[in-house]
Amino acid sequence: MANEVAWVEVVGQDGEKLKSFYGDLFGWKVEKVPGDMPYWTHNPEGGGVGAGVGQAPDGQGHVTFYVGADDPQTVLDKAEKLGGKTVMPVTEMEMVTFGMFTDPEGHVVGVVKNQQM
Repeated sequence: MANEVAWVEVVGQDGEKLKSFYGDLFGWKVEKVPGDMPYWTHNPEGGGVGAGVGQAPDGQGHVTFYVGADDPQTVLDKAEKLGGKTVMPVTEMEMVTFGMFTDPEGHVVGVVKNQQM
């Protein structure tokens, strides 16, 4: 289904600390993603929105929600027409294709290709 919240991400200066905090607080079972990136995922059993917790590449923390879309580029283009700004072009990674934009007030929102979260 398009246009539903598909993922929530919390990143900051100390990914290990955030992983422990949210894991302990909510009882999340988190798994380390492959590779060197300090990032863990929580995929709830029985449905629900998954989450990622980890270390921000630039050290600045943020919380971002991602909305599923059949074509992330179309969403980025529409966001710009409505007064938003693309801050990360559509990027293909091993497990996910996504992009990011800011709304007219500067809030960062992600868009992820459907069926990847």
